[in-house]
Amino acid sequence: MEFFFVCGMILFTLFVSVSLAYIFFNKPKNLPPGKMGLPYIGESLEFLSTAKNGHPDKFIFDRLAKYSSKVFKTSILTKPTAVFCGPAANKFLFSNENKIVNVWFPESVTKIFPSTASVKEESLKMRKMLPSFLKPEALMKYIGVMDQIAKKHFESDWEGKQQVNVFPLAKRYTFWVACKLFLSIEDPKHIAKFSDPFKNLIAGIYTIPLNFPGTPYYRSIQAAKDIRKELMDIITQRKIDLQENRASPTQDLLSYVLQETDENGQPMSDLFIADKIIGLLIGGHDTASSTISFIVKYLAELPHVYNEVLKEQMEIAKSKKPGEFLNWDDLQKMKYSWNVACEVLRITPPLQGAFREAINDFIFNGFSIPKGWKIYWSTYSTHKNSEYFPEPEKFDPTRFEGKGPAPYTYVPFGGGPRMCPGKEYARLEILVFMHNVIKRFNWEQLLRDEKTVAEPIPTPANGLPVRLIPRKA
Repeated sequence: MEFFFVCGMILFTLFVSVSLAYIFFNKPKNLPPGKMGLPYIGESLEFLSTAKNGHPDKFIFDRLAKYSSKVFKTSILTKPTAVFCGPAANKFLFSNENKIVNVWFPESVTKIFPSTASVKEESLKMRKMLPSFLKPEALMKYIGVMDQIAKKHFESDWEGKQQVNVFPLAKRYTFWVACKLFLSIEDPKHIAKFSDPFKNLIAGIYTIPLNFPGTPYYRSIQAAKDIRKELMDIITQRKIDLQENRASPTQDLLSYVLQETDENGQPMSDLFIADKIIGLLIGGHDTASSTISFIVKYLAELPHVYNEVLKEQMEIAKSKKPGEFLNWDDLQKMKYSWNVACEVLRITPPLQGAFREAINDFIFNGFSIPKGWKIYWSTYSTHKNSEYFPEPEKFDPTRFEGKGPAPYTYVPFGGGPRMCPGKEYARLEILVFMHNVIKRFNWEQLLRDEKTVAEPIPTPANGLPVRLIPRKA
């Protein structure tokens, strides 16, 4: 027995020695500066709470100042993460998509959208297909539809009212547009019922994945199930309608997607399509409604900006015949209005940043990034940095005149192969709203110091209540 004990101790000692040697010699050299925070949750609580309190840039800039480095390490949403900041970092990540880094979604996202984690080929196909549906030439025919919806929206929800809460109404408008163009849903009751679960869905997407009743994550999973069930019913019915020629193959995004097949003639799975449509509905209405709300906020606070937008939009309004809808040429004339929207997107970007994953070990700025580490790039690291935007808290649409901001400093839609394919769609939707609201009203903010919260998309904490002042004909 003593012999076996001694042999066991020798083998155990050898195993420990080899393991320690392996860890020592394979330990990444020169990791970025930073702290990993608490076990498991890391620095997630501060990352999430600063955003919820309206200062998502604080997490980034506190560490940039502390470590004096454009790259620092932390642990976000349970994963070791290197945070990349600045235009050089943006250029590196955007240029090396699918070469050195791949897109990565936190566990909270993959559990809510189960198809996201498992169907890379279909995801690539969807990303290749979306630009065809969302390119300017295709979107031209939707401008009139957006304008028609905007007119109905203002007639039913704004006109005749002394005050309104802008954010929920902006969401109603953008969701109506998305439902019409993506799914051909027009019935207001159906749209309202369909939109209810989205608030809970979005609130739990970027959270610590604690799946028990009462948590935002739990509510998000339940909301996703409800929305997915509704979409699966819509997909099933649309397939029948397409087969029986009751629906057009080109009438909306859903029909367009259902016609797509792979090289073997196989269509995408219904579950995958449902999850992607949910993602597009989030991108197509929540992000745009955030931007629209803050446009209304800044126009109320800055009369000189409001007057310039008013002048531009009234010139276009005067050129239209009674009942005539906006068209592509009209939107190309809204240069100053779009500069205003761009400045809102700089100061309050709906996308705070995004995650990537290191495919292999690599070095950036002299620091080692191990394979498998997560990488987070931040819009705020350039948008709110005086090095790239002088007086970054000042609202100044003229920043976007001429050549505009330096490359890789203005990134509200991301960049590289994964730049948001809905950028042009968002531009049209926002400008159509701006035209319709400003030709009807002036307005006054009722809460001058209203707090901004981000859960995860920035929104006015009280919905942005304003007093409406109808424009005289």
